[in-house]
Amino acid sequence: MPLVDAVFRLFAERGSGLYFGEAVTETEHALQTAHLAEAADAAPALVAAALLHDVGHLLHSLGEDVADRGIDGRHEDVGAAWLARHFGPAVADPVRLHVAAKRYLCATEPAYLAGLSPASRRSLELQGGPFTDAEQAAFRAEPHREAALALRRWDDAAKVPGLAVPGVEHYRPHLEAALKGNA
Repeated sequence: MPLVDAVFRLFAERGSGLYFGEAVTETEHALQTAHLAEAADAAPALVAAALLHDVGHLLHSLGEDVADRGIDGRHEDVGAAWLARHFGPAVADPVRLHVAAKRYLCATEPAYLAGLSPASRRSLELQGGPFTDAEQAAFRAEPHREAALALRRWDDAAKVPGLAVPGVEHYRPHLEAALKGNA
């Protein structure tokens, strides 16, 4: 399918940069996140969301040092808007909400906040910090909040240098199943 091939080209052309202060590339991070989703028997749409959760970083041209420059690139919104044109809400909404899920978990689980990597703590500051009570209530009302929370935890664990996981082509069936009209 042309869109899936375009996604794979995007990873090939723009995914080799380091993942924002971590010791893995954008593509390695995406593949590890999708691998964790698949290992948890997530639905194809959620595996696709896991693979594509940071596609906004690949779409904007702000560079890998965006957080170091004090800029929140709002990659979750960029990525979700692009994904919503091609995939349904089961893919786009967890992507849109994965930063909100981090802010929610930081507000509701003190151990979660303590376990964030230094790069994630820096981006948390730029993203608004832990949620207020009102923001927590709004997040709990989101239909795809549980998927976003699962995605967030996989996202946090997907920063292991040198971890052997399947390549992008492995996820073609998940992406094809999740495309609008197929899901």
